[in-house]
Amino acid sequence: MPNFDYIIRNESGSRKTGSIKADNYNQAVEKLQKDQNTIVKLTESDTSFDFIKPFINRLALETEKFKNKIPITILVFFTRQLSTMFSSGLTIERALHFLTQEEKHKKFRKALENIENDVKKGLLLSDALERHPGIFSNLYISLVRAGEVSGKLSETLQELSSYLETVEDTQRRVKSAMYYPVFILIFLTCILFGIFYFLIPQFSTVYEQLGSELPYYTILFVNFSVWLKNNVANLIFTIFLSIISIWFITLTDYGRLIRDKILLKLPIFGNLIQQNILSKFGKTFGILISAGVSVMDSMDLLIKIVDNRVYELALIDAKKEIENGISISQALKQTDIFPPIFIQLLITGEETGEIDNLALKASEFYSKQVSAIVDRLTSLIEPILIVTVGAVIGIVLVVTYLPIFNFGSALAG
Repeated sequence: MPNFDYIIRNESGSRKTGSIKADNYNQAVEKLQKDQNTIVKLTESDTSFDFIKPFINRLALETEKFKNKIPITILVFFTRQLSTMFSSGLTIERALHFLTQEEKHKKFRKALENIENDVKKGLLLSDALERHPGIFSNLYISLVRAGEVSGKLSETLQELSSYLETVEDTQRRVKSAMYYPVFILIFLTCILFGIFYFLIPQFSTVYEQLGSELPYYTILFVNFSVWLKNNVANLIFTIFLSIISIWFITLTDYGRLIRDKILLKLPIFGNLIQQNILSKFGKTFGILISAGVSVMDSMDLLIKIVDNRVYELALIDAKKEIENGISISQALKQTDIFPPIFIQLLITGEETGEIDNLALKASEFYSKQVSAIVDRLTSLIEPILIVTVGAVIGIVLVVTYLPIFNFGSALAG
């Protein structure tokens, strides 16, 4: 008899999680609904190895995100409008109804219709959103749940929309900064492919007619050109297979850990990733604590939203230390991955009783750091790429034409 993991809400509205044995899915539903429970989520337990279960879950989530990809601009507008309507006195049901009617994006409109129906059946907004993980992130759902618990849903939605606008602005700036280098790198790859696949083979006949001994680097280029011409299909297939394999590996816990360790050690980009994580951590922690969520529940939610395995493991260790009575700042300090400035702000917050406000100030500080790094990258990438492209093309052309420069000595010989 298989096990089914469930999340339910009882008649009093309390949320409960657990597992139940049943012959099939329908029988599990019947058992849970006997006591007038509202089923939030019900899935069959995976009896496979712990290595396989996280992989399957993440693969399903990535597939869901790909199928239901919603532009962040639409999500920002929805959150802002929902906050405004709710604060104006409309119920969540009515606000969702109006927003559903006005929504033009087909996939998002369908999701909103399902969310509206779930809310009408008695589910909380956060529970209804949780049924659409491909659209609403853990951070989004967690903050909505915090707003419901504290009774400050309107203010939380307002904070969330502002946060999403900041994320959207950062993503837009990063994307605009990356358009040019990506175009240049693709252009450079095409040029090099054309030179090695079409141009150098033409020069090979000229080299043979010269009859002189070719320079070492020219021989390397010619040999590589011959190899490329004979193995171009295999090369493309190998690259494609490698990308897919790496992607699959990063869906496992161990693969994510290796990937995130490498990313954090990258020059410039590693610092950018770390600053972004700290900004997200401070913002979420500040909102959760100010909304009245307990420290332990906040830590559980933060583990889900940092989106970096290194920080996830550090927060899991920190949570255990906090449970043993150590202060938040000291527990985070012992992980050795949070910078001294961040820890000092939390220490001050604990001493003054305003840890939520200081966490938000820390988030604002690191958000500005991210913007500064992005601006520096934007100003540096263009000249670096121009020099790189010029150097690569120049070296290839010089090595290609080097035997012809020695044409006079070849004739004399």
